[in-house]
Amino acid sequence: MSIRASARRFLRRAVAATIVLGLGATALAACSASPGGGPSGEGAIALLLPDAKTARYETFDRPLFEARIAELGDYRVLYANADQDAAKQQAQAESALAAGAGVLVLDPVDVQAAVTIVAAANAQGVPVVSYDRLVAGGDLAYYVSFDNEKVGELQATAFVDALTERGELDGGILMVNGSPTDSNATRFAEGAHSVIDATGLRVLAEYATPDWSPDKAQEWVTGQIAQYGGDIVGVYAANDGTASGAVSALKAANVTPWPVVTGQDAELSAIQRILTGDQYMTVYKAIKPQAELAAEVAVALLHGEQVTAPLDMDGTPTTLLDPVAVTVDDILDTVVADGFWTIEDICTPDYHDACVAAGLLTE
Repeated sequence: MSIRASARRFLRRAVAATIVLGLGATALAACSASPGGGPSGEGAIALLLPDAKTARYETFDRPLFEARIAELGDYRVLYANADQDAAKQQAQAESALAAGAGVLVLDPVDVQAAVTIVAAANAQGVPVVSYDRLVAGGDLAYYVSFDNEKVGELQATAFVDALTERGELDGGILMVNGSPTDSNATRFAEGAHSVIDATGLRVLAEYATPDWSPDKAQEWVTGQIAQYGGDIVGVYAANDGTASGAVSALKAANVTPWPVVTGQDAELSAIQRILTGDQYMTVYKAIKPQAELAAEVAVALLHGEQVTAPLDMDGTPTTLLDPVAVTVDDILDTVVADGFWTIEDICTPDYHDACVAAGLLTE
């Protein structure tokens, strides 16, 4: 399915939410006043993101969210990035509340620790939108993310297909999972295992990567290469950052033949690794509709409007968008067709020949 078709399907699924939200700035300006927002469209919305190591947050989530807020009216965005520090995020949330934030849009560093942020906001009558990662408790006003178990299934399906084509389904694999404090990481792993466990693949070792750190992923994979060596036919890496660490370890050890490596987030460096064959696949998640929907929900909540969604998770209105697998054969029809990355972004001089081979450029 093309990205545009997937986006259309998302829009159909989210019709109920968008009807209730009242997306136009004019309509919002006519709403009655509520804490943090007045009839003139004034008010403050806090956007609290978890880290800067994952490229998507600063490159896409923040600017897309802020741009949509600006389209909806004269609202202040109180932005903070926690740099993977749960205590720092707690302090940032407290500062945002003290500064008059009428809504918190929270992507938690630690889904358990973030419950205290939600409780503090609730105590002040401030609604919380759980963004990308679901906070593990508290009274949430909305949750917007992707189908995270499906992400793992997509990764593992592409992984298994590649190993089947190579005739290596009897080989051993490493599983480099995400942060143990990230509820999404659990869903990714569950989805991946639902596919992998039904094959003859042997999971040689499995690792929950602290803070999604590429360096820690590299260090762990290096140790596994020393232990298992030529038994490794593939590395399931939960995102592109951990994939980069795995690739660095494999290159340092001169591993041959080259294992199949997965990823997620369609980072530019990952798309380029796919072109060179260092990484087999990634997962593209259309962040624009996610960030924009979060902005629309936040503005509606700022004005005390009721919001609904296609799904319900533990009593929270929820929208889950569809992820898409990307291999070298899909780059043009996915991230390029959707404007996520341009040919100019991808095909720098170092990748010219690889882009020609993949059909992204002509000679």
